[in-house]
Order: sequence, then C-alpha cells, then structure tokens
Amino acid sequence: MSLSDAQKKFYEEALKQTKGEIEEIENQIQEELAAVKQRIADLQSDQKAARQMYDAACLRLGIPNDLEDEGSQG
Repeated sequence: MSLSDAQKKFYEEALKQTKGEIEEIENQIQEELAAVKQRIADLQSDQKAARQMYDAACLRLGIPNDLEDEGSQG
C-alpha cells in the first residue's frame, strides 16, 4: 500500500517535528547533567574543606580522627 501525497507530507512533517523535539530534549538533558555534575563537584569541594577542618580540630585536641577511614573511601 503506497501513501498518498497528503499522507507522505503528513509523515514527513511528523518526522521533522519529532526529530526537533528529540534534539531539544537531548540538549535539556545535557544541560541538566552538566548542572548536576557541577553541583556534585561543589559539594565534594565543600566536604573536602570540612574534612580538613575536622582533621585539624582532631589534631589540636589530640584525639583520633574518626572520619579518616571514611575519607579514604570517598
């Protein structure tokens, strides 16, 4: 069964529109992924700084750092 000219035009337009939608969604996914990666990097930096302060406080107090084992895992 062959398509009429009107049907062919309809499906060609559907292809064009949905391809554009797919590309737009992919761009949005990439933007969101980049934002999440940046947020994780920021949190890891904050965590590293807090761990350094915690370690220094333990040293000053002369007590063992109970987070040392956890720090080597992350």
